[in-house]
Amino acid sequence: MADEPILEPELPIIDPHHHLWDMRQRFGPDAPPPRHGFDVLLRRSPHYLLDQLLADLGAGHDVRATVFVECGVMYRADASAALAPVGETEFVNGVAAMSASGLYGEARACAGIVGHANLTLGDAVAPVLEAHLAAGGGRFRGIRQSARHDPDPAVLGPLGGMPAGLYRSPAFRAGFAHLAALGLSFDAWLLEPQLPDLIDLASAFPETTIILDHLGTPLGIGAYAGQRVARFEVWRDHIQALAERPNVVCKVGGLAMPFLGFPSFMAEPPATSAVLAQEWRPYVETAIAAFGAGRCMFESNFPVDAGTCDYATLWNAFKRLTSGASADEKAALFHDTARRTYRLEI
Repeated sequence: MADEPILEPELPIIDPHHHLWDMRQRFGPDAPPPRHGFDVLLRRSPHYLLDQLLADLGAGHDVRATVFVECGVMYRADASAALAPVGETEFVNGVAAMSASGLYGEARACAGIVGHANLTLGDAVAPVLEAHLAAGGGRFRGIRQSARHDPDPAVLGPLGGMPAGLYRSPAFRAGFAHLAALGLSFDAWLLEPQLPDLIDLASAFPETTIILDHLGTPLGIGAYAGQRVARFEVWRDHIQALAERPNVVCKVGGLAMPFLGFPSFMAEPPATSAVLAQEWRPYVETAIAAFGAGRCMFESNFPVDAGTCDYATLWNAFKRLTSGASADEKAALFHDTARRTYRLEI
């Protein structure tokens, strides 16, 4: 990966979006060859646990705390399908307790936890949410249920297969209605053409905090190859409409994933932070202009974004993109919005 000096090493950071996983069992001798960028990066980072996270947190930036976001690992093997995801919260809370001991450094890994629940269970999801809260040791903050879908299987590759229109379905909304009463937020991952579904959801539930993951995942591969520039205005209009809903917060990141088709993905040699800042600038600046720094937070999305750059380079790119921002704007984007949104006591 690119080896470059740390920019603004004194700037406090909360990383509000990373994963922990162990997927080595997926890549045995009978595993099919990779056919999508996501397959390739999973093979490059088949496990990302506390040791790997700590190495990234110690790369030179002043990362004070992190938020774990669900990725379907460590589910309970002996539980019902509804309660199985609580195992992930139990696992991550154990990692958080290790970090909180102080034996692994000053950064507080997984100070907030976002888990998964199948909200299409409707009212039956209530005991699942309560089980997450009980398992989270005071760290559980919200639910993520992805709605990612595209009719072209080449867009999502191994992450495809989900139905269209999840966030508009009555069953999903019946379960979603339980979040606000329990003080839980909702992380939304969907693709740019689906953003109208989230706009409608945010309007229907103004009392629930919704966090848009990965800038709404603009597209530039599969059926959208060669259309990234042309579709930018469509994405921009949807982002501006979403920003009109005051209950929505935007995670600024995820642009190192394969979905945009940027030349930097899996580039050899790896792209520098200056190159990444140039690629990402239109999306980052548009989102911040729409939501304001107080409703935006930079995210690492590691180890997923490691397909493009290392952890140090990613945060350097964000710092380059905010070189002209005020001290208050930088504080919001890198630390304060995440702390407030996920109610972190650090």
